[in-house]
Amino acid sequence: MSLRSQLLKGILEGCILSIINQQPTYGYELSVKLQEFGLDDVSEGSIYPILLRLQKEGLIQGEMKKSETGPKRKYYYLTDEGHEALEQFIHHWTTIKQPVDNIIEKGGKG
Repeated sequence: MSLRSQLLKGILEGCILSIINQQPTYGYELSVKLQEFGLDDVSEGSIYPILLRLQKEGLIQGEMKKSETGPKRKYYYLTDEGHEALEQFIHHWTTIKQPVDNIIEKGGKG
């Protein structure tokens, strides 16, 4: 597993919660949105296990809805616990991101 994949694995859950927080979203749409944000190497195959885990943990809730084009889709919504988990993720991310950025800037790229 590449370093990028290992790093991404640790933050993907928070990214998914954040996207679902913006609007109810179905699995394939999550994949497209992650790609639009530049996370091209995230496959649908890695998203669905995360969605199942988030649902088991009570952080998201799925609801089947009619699609304008094609079969019904399962749209995911954040639960109250999901909103709390997203807030915690954002807090932890910001407390880690700044020191890491500082270390990288001070240490240089080479």
